Amino acid sequence: MRSLLRQGLLLLGLALLPAAVQAVYFRDKVSWHSRVAESDMVSVEVARSWGTTALWVDARPEEEFEADHVPDAILLNEDRWNELLTQFLQTHWSPEKKIVVYCSAESCNLAGDVARRLREEAQLKNEIRVLKGGWEEWLKKNR
Repeated sequence: MRSLLRQGLLLLGLALLPAAVQAVYFRDKVSWHSRVAESDMVSVEVARSWGTTALWVDARPEEEFEADHVPDAILLNEDRWNELLTQFLQTHWSPEKKIVVYCSAESCNLAGDVARRLREEAQLKNEIRVLKGGWEEWLKKNR
């Protein structure tokens, strides 16, 4: 019986070894994979160069938006999607504008989700891009 228990514990230890090695390797790194294709992203510099032809969409929670945001950005997040989308389409959207969606950081997937919903659910034909690096990158480049 003890022999079977030892073998079971040994197998469990071996099974957990890759996860332990990965945890040690990534302890000082962000371990994530963006769900947004590189071709759907835009840098802060390029997006800013679009000037008034760009419509900035903040996909972060309302509290973060209210604390600070890209000048003239519009709040459009998943928390209040239906209400905010209607308002966005009625008062801000224009077919000739490029749309730049951002959230907190590049590891945040909220911007990618909002961009996808704008394309698929709202069926907008605009050029819709996700800001590379998100709000954190905006702050680095603009403060």
